[in-house]
Parts: sequence; C-alpha cells; structure tokens
Amino acid sequence: MMIETDENFLVDAVGRRHARHAGPARIVSLVPSLTELVCDLGLTDQLVGRTGFCTHPREILKPIPKVGGTKDVNLVRLRELAPTHVIVNIDENRRECVEEIAEFVPHVIVTHPCAPEDNLAVFRLFGAIFGREAEAESLALDLQAALAEARAVGAGLPPERVLYLIWRDPWMSVARSTYISATLATVGWQSWPAEDVPRYPAFEWDAPWLGEVSRVFLSSEPYSFRDKHVAEVEVLAGRPAALIDGEMTSWYGSRAATGLRYLAALRRSLAGLE
Repeated sequence: MMIETDENFLVDAVGRRHARHAGPARIVSLVPSLTELVCDLGLTDQLVGRTGFCTHPREILKPIPKVGGTKDVNLVRLRELAPTHVIVNIDENRRECVEEIAEFVPHVIVTHPCAPEDNLAVFRLFGAIFGREAEAESLALDLQAALAEARAVGAGLPPERVLYLIWRDPWMSVARSTYISATLATVGWQSWPAEDVPRYPAFEWDAPWLGEVSRVFLSSEPYSFRDKHVAEVEVLAGRPAALIDGEMTSWYGSRAATGLRYLAALRRSLAGLE
C-alpha cells in the first residue's frame, strides 16, 4: 500500500485524502486488529465505538460501546456516537456499508495491508492523522526488527509447503493472495494450494496438490480448531499437523511484530532448533 504525504494531507488505501486532525477526535474502529492499534498509539480516550469482535486489549475495551459486527454494522448506533473518523478495511467490511457510513461521517479511513510490511504505512498514516507520530515510529521500528528476525529464519531453513486450515465442513484453506499467506511466507512457509483465487478455497482430501504439502496447520480462528482435530487431520492428510494461533498470522496493526516473532519461534521449534 502506497501512502503519499504532504504538509497537510495523507492518503489512505483508496486514495482518499485526510487532513491532520486538530484536537481530540471521536474514533470508531470497525477492524478488530486496528482497534488494538488505536489503543497502542495512545488514542484510547478518543475511541468511542468498536465492533463486538474488537476484543484486544480486553479490559480497556470493555466500556467502549459496540456498533455490531464487521459485516453487520448498526448504523443507527454508529450515527448516535457522532464519530469524526471511522476506520475500515477493504477485506473485513462490506463496501456498501462503508459507502453509507461515508454519507454521515466526515472521515472514513480505508486500510488494506496485504503483507506484514504494509503495516509500516498504516502506523504512519494513523500517527500523522491523529498526532501520534512518535508512537507510530516506535511501532514501525519494532516491526522492522521483527521482519528482519523472521526473514532471517526463513532464509536459514529450506522452504516448506504448508496447508493452513481456517474451517471445517467444508475444509477450507487460504490462497496466496491473503495476508495470512504473506505472513507465513516471511518465515519460509509457502501456503498451498499455489493459487490467488478464490482467497479462501474449499477442498477435498483427495486433491492432487495435497501430495506437495509437508505440514498442516489448524488455525484457532475463524474456526476454533482444538487438539482433538489434530489427530483427525493427520490421518486425513497423512502429514504432521499442529495448532497455530490465528491472531498471530492474520491480525495486522500493532500485533504484526508479535506475530512475526511467534512464527519465527515456531519455525525454529518445528525444525528442531530450539
């Protein structure tokens, strides 16, 4: 994602120009991982609304009003909160809903990080709009360090093809075009099948490409895979399988650095290096 800057404006993922906000804002975030980022930028006192899926940081968010889900926003409640800014994401929020929100909210900030490094631009965009440049730069430096660590692990081990499960009945995986796949690739895990669309393909266990997979991961979200599913998948796939924390692979924002370090440690552990 390219972010253009000048003295007065920043540009978001769809080319919309935003002024640097003077004074306290009234922010509603419709993206769970970016709600966490808002808090980590020191903007909790300006956060007036969130979705029911915005759960981190848990104790801080408890008193913040909910406005429905990421796909089914309660527009009446949102309007009552009188936000100055609403944060949305191209993949997580419905375009029709975002367009309706833009009719009564002055500033709708659209995001679309497609790989971990894209978070650097998101940090700086939010930091500049809301006057949190120092906090944003601190997060950027931490992410750059985590990226370097993860890439070093990936470069030091042979690439490994993995199947990343997100759903059961039907069984579903992730395409190469997803943020999850890009995050896994940072540590040398190539998600399979090697396709870009559909983004979340359903498959059967007799698919020919499964023979090229070395390992299977069962994500904790959106389907809540448990230990009991691991043995089932190992039989179906004929490959080693393990649970993986879905927040560490799919949440962008300030969680990205933590996620990369988690994946680097997991890659080393499964390779017998720690």
